[in-house]
Amino acid sequence: MDAYDEDSQALRGPDGSTGARRPPDPEHHGDPAPEASGDPGDPGGSPAPDSLSPAPRTGVAALSPRYQVGAAVALAIVAVAACVHLGMVFLSLAPANTVTKQHGKAIEEWVYPEFEQNWKLFAPNPLQQNIAVQVRAEVRMKDGSLRTTGWTDLSAQDGAAIDGSLVPSHTEQNELRRGWDFFVATHGTDNRPVGMRGALSEQYVRRIVVMRMYRTDPISREGVIQRVQVRSSTTNVQPPEWSREKISDKPVYRLLPWWTVTSDEAAGGVR
Repeated sequence: MDAYDEDSQALRGPDGSTGARRPPDPEHHGDPAPEASGDPGDPGGSPAPDSLSPAPRTGVAALSPRYQVGAAVALAIVAVAACVHLGMVFLSLAPANTVTKQHGKAIEEWVYPEFEQNWKLFAPNPLQQNIAVQVRAEVRMKDGSLRTTGWTDLSAQDGAAIDGSLVPSHTEQNELRRGWDFFVATHGTDNRPVGMRGALSEQYVRRIVVMRMYRTDPISREGVIQRVQVRSSTTNVQPPEWSREKISDKPVYRLLPWWTVTSDEAAGGVR
């Protein structure tokens, strides 16, 4: 055969030109059939292995069924508790209605004193007084003697802790202040309780002052508190310099009787 002759297996076009070489026939030559291409773009090829693997699960779906049930139950409990709390607070602020008349005691026990709401900020005549809560204690020392401490200004301690703090404590801002507001709202000018929450407000204020005295007063830390006496010091906020209004700057005191500390409080159960 001449060296310039075309391959007998070459394909010829319509004009007689030589085309691409024809692949060998497996039936005649025993060669294996060509494998399918793995290219996803090839219609005849097999899909890429990555396209068959499922996407990884994330979040709650990645947990086992048992933990998924536990997470669902926990979320349901939190949602129910939040709804109950919002409902109780709403009913405590709403005008008298059938629900509050029938379940008023349960609503008060839930809301007061921790969740009580106060709207004095939006009152037509905002509070224009500085009210400080002060306390002194009668302490039984280790030798059996009784000592009476000086007056400790608990409000001043809270103010010093808040002043200059970027993230002041909610307890330092509101615990003592709201506790005293609760006491005043449930007692008359003679310091006698008015209504069913009077005893609760006394216990709340007493526990706060005993806890604070054990924490900050050196004499109280060395002995056991037997009694405490609380007073408030009210001072009017002075008007600006351009005002002609004249207001007394002398503090007015409200002195409460001595309260006997209960055994669990005296033993430091509220420290």
